[in-house]
Amino acid sequence: MSTQTVMIEKLGAQGDGIVHADGGPIYVPFTLPGETVAIARIKTHGTLMSISDPSADRQDPPCRHFGPDGLNGTCGGCSLQHMNDAAYRSFKRQLVVDALKSKGLTPEVADLVAAHPGERRRVVFAARRTEKDMLIGFNQAESHHIVAIEECPISSAGIIARLPAITAIGAALANSAEAFRIAVLETLSGLDLAVDGIKNLSDQQRRKAIETVLSLRGIARVSLNGEILVEPSKPLVDFGGVHVVPPPGSFTQATKPAEDAMAEVLLAHVGKAKRIADLFAGAGTFSLRLARVGRVHAVESEDKPLVALDHAARNTQGLKPVSVEKRDLFRRPLMTSELKVYDAVVFDPPRAGAEFQCKELARSNVKKVVAVSCNPLTLARDLALLVGGGYRITGVTPIDQFLWTPHVEVVATLEK
Repeated sequence: MSTQTVMIEKLGAQGDGIVHADGGPIYVPFTLPGETVAIARIKTHGTLMSISDPSADRQDPPCRHFGPDGLNGTCGGCSLQHMNDAAYRSFKRQLVVDALKSKGLTPEVADLVAAHPGERRRVVFAARRTEKDMLIGFNQAESHHIVAIEECPISSAGIIARLPAITAIGAALANSAEAFRIAVLETLSGLDLAVDGIKNLSDQQRRKAIETVLSLRGIARVSLNGEILVEPSKPLVDFGGVHVVPPPGSFTQATKPAEDAMAEVLLAHVGKAKRIADLFAGAGTFSLRLARVGRVHAVESEDKPLVALDHAARNTQGLKPVSVEKRDLFRRPLMTSELKVYDAVVFDPPRAGAEFQCKELARSNVKKVVAVSCNPLTLARDLALLVGGGYRITGVTPIDQFLWTPHVEVVATLEK
């Protein structure tokens, strides 16, 4: 390890400051462009020791768990609390601009739809029983060390208010000193807890955990490794006025405002399309909203979300017909011949994107396409395929829902 003074040149895609030095770039978390800082260097990683010339874009971190004086975040949940709002929002929008430019695409990119404190309805906690108590918090960056939290400005008030209940449930389930995860989703009917990583729970421990949950208020469901342990009330999420019971631990957008912003862009572009395909549909985040517009064919690779989507569609009045199909779109994308019946196609894939599906779409005559993505780099690749097939990008909207992290959602609209 060597200690040296450097000036930060720019931010990388993960939000770390970058310095070009002998031997290549050094990545220094919690720094900003233009700052002169002292770092302890190990190969390509620099640990921030002090700042002699801070940036005008630097601010005091809003959360005490971010780290003493904001020099080195300890919690591991956030990485950009030291950056003021204007610089932070500009950085996130620029991530999208740069990703598109890397594929030769230069469409107009809208201003970032901002995230705000207290909006996160889905949070994943790290947990572990110690000799003295139960640890609930987040893993320190690049570490298995759990930082116990007492506040979390990104999370909803409903989750933070029930931290004692979440801790009690974790304590009732923990049967060793091994770490495990508790994914918490705030629903209309209470918290939905999906616990993963606990093995060989005895019948006695299972009964104790169930009794603990039933003694607490505000808990809708607790599942263990995908199996429902106890469900005092059905957890309900609202997808554009349609209530859905999501499977334990299933994917939902992290914040309701971001989901609504995505849906608003998507619905405006689809317009009055009569037949719509929603690919990578999950439990119906967009399918059920689109079903107020036209007939929807929802395609998803997992059974349980499709069952939840289908049940909600069948039990909600005022929707156009919704059909569902279980299909691995990575291995079996909808072919050009299958796509010809649709006026519009929406796709919202995992981080890997939808390369093979976009190759088929590019050869199709589908009039309108909406691409939703959590990864600007794979989105840029997919959009380049579509543009190469004759599509025109009509809008790109970056949307923030992972506040104070380098992750950004994007909705892109295209027309043939």
